[in-house]
Amino acid sequence: MDELKEQIAAVAARMVVEEGLEAGPAKRRALKEMGLSAHTALPNNALVEEQVALYIAEFCSDTQPAELQVLRRIALQWMERLAAFRPHLTGPVWHATATRMSDITLQLFCDDPKSAEIGLIDMGVRYEPHTVMGLQGEPVDALYVQVRCVELQAYVGLRLVVYDFDDLRGLPRSDALGRRPRGDLAAVRQLVHDPIP
Repeated sequence: MDELKEQIAAVAARMVVEEGLEAGPAKRRALKEMGLSAHTALPNNALVEEQVALYIAEFCSDTQPAELQVLRRIALQWMERLAAFRPHLTGPVWHATATRMSDITLQLFCDDPKSAEIGLIDMGVRYEPHTVMGLQGEPVDALYVQVRCVELQAYVGLRLVVYDFDDLRGLPRSDALGRRPRGDLAAVRQLVHDPIP
């Protein structure tokens, strides 16, 4: 394995855990922090995630499991509120690499892409719209909500990525590491009620 890529991944992993950055921005910041060219070959996200798990095990093992369960409970509450939009949990909260700095990412699969936004308005939920890269690398709408969390004494970011219902049919069953890349409401309920030690 390329030693430089592993070093970049380790620096990026620290930023993911301590600052809540996504892997992409963390890798680019790692290059700057390490004084490397912007054209340096970057590690893939799987290597960054592997380094995140190692960083958590070394520096956050006393706090991370409880923080993860809090984030999963929040995710479940929002998935239940947004059940009409077929929510799926993905990202660090699903893959057990989240800390209090991590956003919760829910993918919504809607008959009408504007219906999720209308649903939030009807609930009186304030949100910020923005665009993110979608499942096929295309730009898709996302709604960002700040959720007050008493247990963490902080606000938690909730990112709702809005897809068309038809996008649900062609989703891959596993990611590059052989894991399920997302979980539906039933799967998240099980994670919350029967956490794996």
